[in-house]
Amino acid sequence: MKKLVLLLTILNLFLFSLAANAQSAFTPYTLKSNEVLMNKDSYQIDLLDPTTATNKRNSHFPGFRGANQMAVYTKNFGIRTNTNEFGTEAIVVGNIVTEISGADSLIPENGLVISGHGRAKAWMNKNITIGTKIYIDKKTKTITAYTTSDSYIYSAQSQIKEVKYIVNKYIQSHSGYNADRTQEYIQEAEKYIDKAMKSRLYVKRYSELAIDSANKALASAIPYKKGELRGVWIRPSFKTQEDICKVLDSLAQTGINTIFIETYYHGMTIFPSTTMESRGFHKVYPGYENFDALDFWIHEAHKRNIKVYIWFQTFYIGAGNPANNPKNIVSINPSWANVTKRDYNLNKPTPSIAEHNGYFLDPANPEVQTFLLELLCEIIQKYKPDGINLDYIRYPQAIDPKYSGSDMSSWGYTNFARKEYKSIYGVDPVELTQFEPLWESWCEYRRGKVTDFVRRTSRICRSNNVDLTAVIFPNRQAALDMKQQDWKRWSINNYIDGFTPIFLTCDPVTASGLMKEILNNKAPDTKLYAGLFVTFMNGAESDLIKQINELRSLSLDGFSIFDYAHFGEKYIQPLMMSICSTPKQPETKAKPRNNRLTNKQQKEQEKKAKKAKKYERRKFR
Repeated sequence: MKKLVLLLTILNLFLFSLAANAQSAFTPYTLKSNEVLMNKDSYQIDLLDPTTATNKRNSHFPGFRGANQMAVYTKNFGIRTNTNEFGTEAIVVGNIVTEISGADSLIPENGLVISGHGRAKAWMNKNITIGTKIYIDKKTKTITAYTTSDSYIYSAQSQIKEVKYIVNKYIQSHSGYNADRTQEYIQEAEKYIDKAMKSRLYVKRYSELAIDSANKALASAIPYKKGELRGVWIRPSFKTQEDICKVLDSLAQTGINTIFIETYYHGMTIFPSTTMESRGFHKVYPGYENFDALDFWIHEAHKRNIKVYIWFQTFYIGAGNPANNPKNIVSINPSWANVTKRDYNLNKPTPSIAEHNGYFLDPANPEVQTFLLELLCEIIQKYKPDGINLDYIRYPQAIDPKYSGSDMSSWGYTNFARKEYKSIYGVDPVELTQFEPLWESWCEYRRGKVTDFVRRTSRICRSNNVDLTAVIFPNRQAALDMKQQDWKRWSINNYIDGFTPIFLTCDPVTASGLMKEILNNKAPDTKLYAGLFVTFMNGAESDLIKQINELRSLSLDGFSIFDYAHFGEKYIQPLMMSICSTPKQPETKAKPRNNRLTNKQQKEQEKKAKKAKKYERRKFR
């Protein structure tokens, strides 16, 4: 253990020695005498440590970063950026980019985070990589990115050092661990680094080759783990049985053993539902009328030893305006729609601007819960899936209550909820702000409604021997304050079998911190399956492997990829090298039979061998 701690210390010292000792990102950058400039470009910054006041128009967006905006976050903003998954982020220590992340990044003590959406994101993807030098001019609000020869060498050396640490960790913790193939890749990577440092003209090419070899070393270093969940979320865009079989064949070959199939989404189902039809809703999602897609998915998956979980979008009914669809759930039942405090008296559903302008149902309404539970019962009893995966099991996104006026973005101000809360506490919640004593009771009222639905679903699942999991937001306090999701209570009360939080980041350090937060708050019996978002963000394949290494080191119960549409060969091939592939068993040699040659047979073979040698000599004269 002491050796592991020492190795980790050495690794961290190396990775951040250049960055920590580098100049500040707010100081102009000058190239070194032997440094070759590969790329330089500038971009206008929209926001530096944004607030509701400085970006009022976009204050409803997580992290106060709006569409196409470029934001810079320092420690003055807080611990993390609080952004959503639709941008990209670069973590800068000193003036050097040390990690490319995706969302909600930790802000380093001696650095900052650059965060871009839309056009700003496109600029970042083109001009910023690990090792890029950053200069931010506060006066002109301009960011300049320098990618130099040193940037490529820094990136490659960091990757090699990290792989070496991981290999040494496995050597020390796993008896019989075979690192021969990994060591070959490492040696290959080191040779390329040596060439890169000697040839500034070809530094980019040799550094890229070094990183490629280091990535192969990384993918081969992490061994197969028997018994873990290896899953993928699937949006069922495949409308033929042939296409479904192709998907399942590919996943089985990759080593995936569980799928989360999107079954109830946008307020419709991929199977012909009697529950939906009896209430006047769409009987089946358009495009799935020809055959029972859910039945086919489950039947074919089980043939390939793949388990099937029902991906169920609980309180979310999609982004389509209900007014344009007479069979929409809230078109038929307007009182079921969730609304904000700002819009409580408009008598129409409120779209969640921060979430694709989507519409939500009211968890407090007993009619909503009854309908959803009936639908779950129909699925469980008719199709007998292996598990249920509750998604959107919460209220819509609100602004952090620490900001003044954020109560106007808070959800749940339906006629039913207001009336019931007032009957208990004697006050209409519309009259409360987040700074008043009764505010917490209003939050607990809403959290309790979500928890009650989980409890009731748990009863159904347990009585039918079906696993119950839920997608949760890993930051516990943010889940409580902004989504009214009290997942710790579900775990402690044993309402849930497992969590599938989605970590909206490419950064393994950020992901690891969030994994630890859940581990520290859940009951021991609640399983934890890491939802990995790297593929959706088009992150590096090495980031996916590093996150799997992190969850393995924390003894999580498995992982699931979000989602199949973004799960291409770029990610499949590294996983098949070792992580998802069962180790090949050594061939057992059959006991030799008694094939001893007679003296006569032996002499005949010797004569044939002599003739063959003479022929070879004549042939090559």
